[in-house]
Formats: sequence, C-alpha cells, structure tokens
Amino acid sequence: MGDVKKREKTSVLIVEDSSTQAKILQRTLEKHDYEVYRTKDGKEALEYLNDRMPAIIISDIIMPEMNGYEFCKKVKSDERLRNIPIILLTTLSEPEDVIKGLESGADNFMTKPYNEQALMSRVHYVLINAELRDSKTSEMGIEIAFAGKKHFITSNRIQILDLLISTYENAIQKTRELEKTIAELTHANETIKILKGLIPICANCKKVRNDAGYWEQIEMYIRQHSEAEFTHGMCPDCIQQLYPKRTK
Repeated sequence: MGDVKKREKTSVLIVEDSSTQAKILQRTLEKHDYEVYRTKDGKEALEYLNDRMPAIIISDIIMPEMNGYEFCKKVKSDERLRNIPIILLTTLSEPEDVIKGLESGADNFMTKPYNEQALMSRVHYVLINAELRDSKTSEMGIEIAFAGKKHFITSNRIQILDLLISTYENAIQKTRELEKTIAELTHANETIKILKGLIPICANCKKVRNDAGYWEQIEMYIRQHSEAEFTHGMCPDCIQQLYPKRTK
C-alpha cells in the first residue's frame, strides 16, 4: 500500500498580548486540529504576515502599541492580505464597537469570555464564508455618523451582514447564559432553606416550638427548615452516663 497523505492543517494566527489567553486559545484550536501561530501584538503580527499567509486571524482588540482595529485596518488595506478573514475578540460593551469593527474591515466578532463550542463554530463559519465571498472588496464606501462621530465604511455587503449576524449571535448567547444563571439561582432559592432569627427551644428537653405553636423534636424542625440530614451517634458524656461499666 502507498503512503497515505496527511491532510494539511488549516493555519490560524493569534494576535493576543495576554500570554494566558493566547495559550488557552491555542490549546482549543490545536485540539480541533488547527495549526496555530501566536504573536503578542499588531506590529509583531504584521511582521509575521510578511512571510506567511494564515487561513484566518483571531485578534484581541485591547493591545499595546497597536490595537485590534488598527491592526485589522492595516491588513485589509494590504492587497496581498486583505482576503484573510479576521475575527476580533472583544467584550462588545458598546454599539460603537460594531461600527469600529465595520470601519476596520473586520469579518466577525467573538465576545469574551467565550466557550469552546461557540468559538469553533464561529471559526468554521468564517472560513466557509471566506471561500464564498467575492475576493474584491468594493473601493466605494459610505460615510455614516454615529455617537457624534463620522465613520467611513468600505466593507462589502456580505462582510457587513456577517459582522451584524455575529453581533446578534453574541447577544443571544449572552442572553441565554444570563437566563440560565437566573434559572439556577431561582431554583437554588426555592430549594435551599435558611434558618435565621430567634428559635424558641426548651431548656430542658431541647424541643423546638414551630411556627404553628407546637413543640417538636429539634431534628424534625431542622429537617423541615433546611437541607440538613442527620446521622445518629453518642457523645462520650452520654456513653459514660448510660453505660458506666463500659467506660471503666
């Protein structure tokens, strides 16, 4: 039998100044059989791109020297590099982030923190769309005003649609995560009972007076007002009192 040729791995360039975040992202991508290269900022990434052409770039926005928007603009203004899709990692806390992303020519957004499934789905989606997208980005742009500032958008229509869809998906994902957290907290509040306030207890037999005014064993009262369970044993004082011969 002849040698089976190995499938060439899809290369990804990570642009991230946080070493911890970059390593986590690299491990996730390599786990899914991507070939990963890392750079710590936009300047180093541009030097890397002088000699290599990754299939996709994943870049943080907040970085020293050159932020993600500036880096993205430089890549998209380079005739040789402009067709490389770029995913920007952001908190997406303001609507202006979307405008800046469009202005810079970004292809997609991914919000932090992100889960593995959502990240890989987004990478796969962007790579497929990159193959379908027209290789020529229109030189004609549109100037828009937003939040008191003017922005010039040159992204093509598919790129704009991709970016807006990713923004919507991120919003839906965050909403679902919030709904899940609220549901978990609601369930916890419904199931967890907390003992608080003054509890009337007999000084002699240690029975507790419940809310209805009846006296009951303390074990029963605690079971009804908490999630605690009891195991029974005997302390040394009681053993000595009840079984004095055994303790001699």
